Amino acid sequence: MIVAGVMSGTSADGINVALVRVQGRGFRMRFRVLGHRQYGYPAAVRRAVLAAMNSRQASVAELSRLNFLLGELYADAIRKAMRACGVKRVGLVGCHGQTLYHQGRPALYLGRKIAATWQTGEGAVVAARVGAPVVSDFRPADMAAGGQGAPLVPFLDYLVFRHPRHGRIVQNLGGIANLTAIPAGAKPGQVLAFDTGPGNMVMDAVMERLEGRSYDRDGRVAARGRVLEGVLAALLRQPFFRQAPPKSAGREQFGREFVAEFLGRCGRAKKEDVVATATALTSRAIGEALRRFVLTAEARRRGGFKEYVVSGGGARNRALMRLLQQEAKSLGLRLRRPEEFRIPSQAKEAVAFALLAYQTWQGQPGNIPSATGARRAAVLGKVSWP
Repeated sequence: MIVAGVMSGTSADGINVALVRVQGRGFRMRFRVLGHRQYGYPAAVRRAVLAAMNSRQASVAELSRLNFLLGELYADAIRKAMRACGVKRVGLVGCHGQTLYHQGRPALYLGRKIAATWQTGEGAVVAARVGAPVVSDFRPADMAAGGQGAPLVPFLDYLVFRHPRHGRIVQNLGGIANLTAIPAGAKPGQVLAFDTGPGNMVMDAVMERLEGRSYDRDGRVAARGRVLEGVLAALLRQPFFRQAPPKSAGREQFGREFVAEFLGRCGRAKKEDVVATATALTSRAIGEALRRFVLTAEARRRGGFKEYVVSGGGARNRALMRLLQQEAKSLGLRLRRPEEFRIPSQAKEAVAFALLAYQTWQGQPGNIPSATGARRAAVLGKVSWP
């Protein structure tokens, strides 16, 4: 079956589509990426998405309209990608949707503790326009089983990157940064995965506020700056960074309020120093997470982890990659890129949701409980028919 995987991340910078030929099931699945494309959101749509993410109150009508509009945009992106890649028909679509809210840990609400998540983008619209069944809304099934609903990409990470003789750490740099640690010869239950903190989210917000640009192209602004070490040290003392996995994050932790605090601590510092500090926050948080939760004394004694595979939009930021290269070297890890494993860096998550949709279609679970904290494996997602 050819499956279209669709991802739009917390950076809200657009839609990634991967077209994947899949066969088999579970961790014996085989697949080949036929092509992938990325399409930016129209400026007005991105503003609406960011406003919905950051809003304390929102109109029900606006949220409903956004849900259907995103369904149309996802369908447009799939059809454009199919034409560009010479694929005439897909048998299935896996669409993650646009996360507007994610609270992975239960909190008191109206007398009861609940966890909650919301990914918008109407699957029924995508199914009708593309002419194929759509699996969407992947996170709630894991949360119903006691998990945090994220990260879900470890299914792909374990399938592709596990190795019998040495461990690999797979790092994604999206709006939020997350990693998957796969020990040598690991079984699925030995996989550790969690969000480390901000990926591009804080850097992009700072650039928007200070420069009126949506991101720091190639990390050029950060490269001219000097890290404000006092600010960085204060931010890294926040509870999220010390919290043990499983854990997941979003704009609720690193959105508007966090950026306001960050800029307040930076005071009258030069713009390039502020951007350099935001960039260093991402790399330093990752380094601290690796030291504290992955590369423990026991893991080092076993000599487990040798390689560090980095993907996602942040991998285009040269300043950030230089910092991560330094972190990896200090930890004895060799930096690698997913293209070496025939996985396109910018479309890795879209590929993952193609495979997760295929798992659902086969009636097979797609979460890895050791990564999400779920009590059991769960079949993920909801199916919309054309």
